[in-house]
Parts: sequence; structure tokens; C-alpha cells
Amino acid sequence: MKLFEPMTVGAWQLPNRIVMAAMTRARATSRGIPTQLTVEYYAQRATAGLIVTEGIQPSSTGQGYLNTPGLYTTDQVRGWRRVTDAVHDRDGRIIAQLMHAGRVGHPSNREGQQSIAPSALCAPGTVRTSEGLLPHALPHALGTEEVSRVADEFALAARFAIAAGFDGVEIHAANGYLVHQFLSPASNVRTDRYGGSPQFRARFAIEVASKVAGAIGGNRVGMRLSPGNQAKGVLECDSAATAATYTHLVGALRGLKLAYLSVIGDPAAALIQRLRTQFGGPVMINSGSDWATDRDRATWLVSQNRADMVAVGRAFIANPDLVERWRTSADVNEHDPETFYGGGSSGYTDYSTL
Repeated sequence: MKLFEPMTVGAWQLPNRIVMAAMTRARATSRGIPTQLTVEYYAQRATAGLIVTEGIQPSSTGQGYLNTPGLYTTDQVRGWRRVTDAVHDRDGRIIAQLMHAGRVGHPSNREGQQSIAPSALCAPGTVRTSEGLLPHALPHALGTEEVSRVADEFALAARFAIAAGFDGVEIHAANGYLVHQFLSPASNVRTDRYGGSPQFRARFAIEVASKVAGAIGGNRVGMRLSPGNQAKGVLECDSAATAATYTHLVGALRGLKLAYLSVIGDPAAALIQRLRTQFGGPVMINSGSDWATDRDRATWLVSQNRADMVAVGRAFIANPDLVERWRTSADVNEHDPETFYGGGSSGYTDYSTL
């Protein structure tokens, strides 16, 4: 079955096409350091074709939520080295998802530091903090020169990822976070070279990808996109403008020869298949949160050439040995949403295996 066949993706030889998707678990220390539980959690899931970690902030200002991990201090690098060593000891492959929250979050979650964003526009809704639920704070609109420095932070975090033993990185440019905020006219109302047109709104994403690829090699870099996802107030309602933005972006990514493109959304959507063709390399499909990807759907996506790899989230939370369960058509554990975020081992490292 094609889903279980090996494939080459960038610098990596993957044993199968089932990818553990990036999922926030909020179990790092207050200083953004992975714990021993984190080591165990990822090592348990090392049979995935590829593990993409939870979102890791590339700087202290990139933190949106409580107890999320970072990759900008030596202690964090040392903490992640224990994780990557454990995964590699089980012959696994693991990459770090670099995620800057941008306007999503509150200063109380990052020692008083103001949120940053392409424009001074608040994200809708609230965020959990140590003081309870609070509205997302008004962000500082980055100056033109500041934007480039934030891209440099992604590149430095990528270098730290390699120092920590990761096989590569994924740039999170989706789901309403900073890179995605630049792509949308709803969250980016700039009039400089980073806004005002689809091509200019894509500039920051291209700059981040270029600098990260320059730092560690494009064959160790993926990028995650969610065109039209409407997440966290980052709206993309004009289909023509959305298509223009993402085709310009993916055209530039193709020239960088990245390892893969990860796209969240309906794999049958015309834009997603257009981007897949345009990218010209391996494409990972993530169906998103509308439904959980099961064995049948993952098998269909790969066998029908809708995706080269399939990113699987909730099923990997509840089934550390998901690949073997799917390979043998065994029953799967049900996930417990109450334990998704924060806490200890319950719902994290205590799910049963075959």
C-alpha cells in the first residue's frame, strides 16, 4: 500500500508517508524548555514517517500561549537535544515547527513584552493567561526595518534547531499566526514593501523562507500554508486576491527548492491542487480540524495522488503506535480533548500501545 511505502523528501529518507502533524500541547516549562515528558511523548511516536513538533517560538516575542517551547536560548537547545536524541535512538525523524504567534497572545504570557504584527490590529477573542482569559492585546506594528530583523530570528532559530539535533524545520505560515498575518489583507493594511498588494503581502513569507533555507539548506525546510482558512481573524475572503497571493508565494518557494510544502484544507479544492502542481515537489496535505484523518482517508489521499504525504493530528495523540495500528488494521484509541493542552502525563504519554 502506497501510504506505507518509503519516499525521499528533501534531505530525508522517510519510511512511510504518515506524518505526525504539529500540535500544541502546552507542557513546556515557564522558560520554554521541553521536559522529560516531552522526551517520552515524541520518542513514543518515532515510527511516524516524519514528526513535526508542536509550534516552537523563534524568539521571546513569538510566544502566544502559556507553556509553549522556544528555540532561542541555550537551555532550550539542550532540552530539545534530549528529545531529538530519543527520537533518533528509535530510528525516527523529527523537525521543528517554527511558529511566531504575532498578534495572537498577551504580554502577560511573555514577561510583559508587547505583541508584534504587520499592523496595529487586535486579533479577535481571548487568550488564556496566568491571570485568566484576557482579550488579545493590541500589537506593535513592525517598522519596515524591523520586519527583516524578525525574519532573521527565524533563521537563527533554524540554526539552533540543527544544533539541537533536529533533522530540519517547518515554517508555520498558516492558522492566523505571524507569517499568515502578513499574507492577509484583513490583518495586513501596510503601505510599504510588505503590504498593499498580493505580491507585497507575500514578501515576508518569502523572506523568512529564503533566510531559513540560506541558514540550513532548503532541502531541510518545509513550509505550512492554509489559504482561505479564516483563522483568528486572518481572513482571506477574496478568492482572486487569495489565489494571487499564494501562487506568487509558492512560485518563489519553488525556486528555493524546499523539502516540501504542507497545505491545510480540502485537498480537492482547485487552489490547493494548483499550488501542489506549481510547487513541483512533495506536498503534505492536512485536512484541518473539520474532521479527523483516519486510515481510509489517508490511504485514499495518497493512492489517488491528492497528496504525497498525509499529516495526522488527533489520531497520533491517542495512538503512539499509529503506523502499526493502521498497517495491521487494528483498533485505535480515542483521543481525550480535555487533556490536549497543559497538564502532565494524562492524555500525553499514557495512551496504550499494541
